[in-house]
Amino acid sequence: MWEARAAEGRGPELLAWARAQAPEGEPLRREVFRAPQDRVLVVTWWETEDGLAADLPELPAPPAGLTGRPVHRWRFESVEAVPGR
Repeated sequence: MWEARAAEGRGPELLAWARAQAPEGEPLRREVFRAPQDRVLVVTWWETEDGLAADLPELPAPPAGLTGRPVHRWRFESVEAVPGR
């Protein structure tokens, strides 16, 4: 999961930049979200046998001046899938 907050007034530009980024390889799924305060979130799903230790592609840091703070990155692994919820 990749999350960034845009610099003042640059939310649409950050969203466009994040949508244009293509990770190396093809994730099983990729979703891009926006949130209040011009935050952008990108979540990708990968198939791997190494779980959290896997070497996976990451979105880079946006160009200087586009964000109001450093990018946050977190890794998660699924522990349960609940159909229909």
